[in-house]
Amino acid sequence: MTPVVARTDPDDERPRRHWPRRLAVSAAFVVCVLGSMIGVGVFGGPPISQAADGLLAADGTHLAPGGGAFSIWSVIYVGLGLYTVWQWWDGDSRGVALPAIASMLLNATWILVVQAGWVFASVVVITALLAVLAVLFVRCRRRRPAGWIEAFVTDGVFGLYLGWVCVAICANIAAALAGAGFDGFGVPQWWAVAVLAVVAAVGVVLAHFGGGRLGVAAALTWGLAWIAVGRTAGEPSSTVVAVAAGTAAGLVALASVFARLRGTPHGGRTRTGQRPAVG
Repeated sequence: MTPVVARTDPDDERPRRHWPRRLAVSAAFVVCVLGSMIGVGVFGGPPISQAADGLLAADGTHLAPGGGAFSIWSVIYVGLGLYTVWQWWDGDSRGVALPAIASMLLNATWILVVQAGWVFASVVVITALLAVLAVLFVRCRRRRPAGWIEAFVTDGVFGLYLGWVCVAICANIAAALAGAGFDGFGVPQWWAVAVLAVVAAVGVVLAHFGGGRLGVAAALTWGLAWIAVGRTAGEPSSTVVAVAAGTAAGLVALASVFARLRGTPHGGRTRTGQRPAVG
């Protein structure tokens, strides 16, 4: 008589496989939030604007955004919280959990490094963060979201995160160079204009290959516009840099609108092999 072998339903096993990922994402978010609290001085340390001799303050360099720009972090943290909650009810079909975890841990690491006064080390950390967010951007581009909620908490949230970091890394590098005595070859405003041209080019490329992702475009435009505000209403004052930043913001916004009107992103595929709609 053939023995009866009990079968295990794959659907019963799937939730068990999700638990390590869910716990890891949640732990990373907690670390990220604690890092942000440290960054604003909740636990007694200096806020980021005052750490590292004020090199990362709104008046630290020609590429520093005006103070109001940093309110975007509140939106990003709320978005990361929504992503953390959402992934308890859904799987990781787009393969973004690992880079999402890495991005949150790197954010907290960056804050601690800056508060320690290690500005050049912070450039290394934020460069790694940018690379991780770029990987996440590519993964989202390759697979269509299952619905509008997934699109919002992945494309929207991490797109916003990526766009802001594209601006923040420039300010971070400028701060590190200023701390080392670099004066922009004697013409700091024109050196800043050259960097802004590169940021604008990156924004146009991201719009082209990402199908005009709204999160990326919004954060890039926001950061660049606040650099223009900082150079107009604050120190160091520079009309040249303000105009360049405003122009860069406009170019990124126009490129993103054009990309969305054009249609779907290049090369992206759904899980069934069809081209995805723009998220």
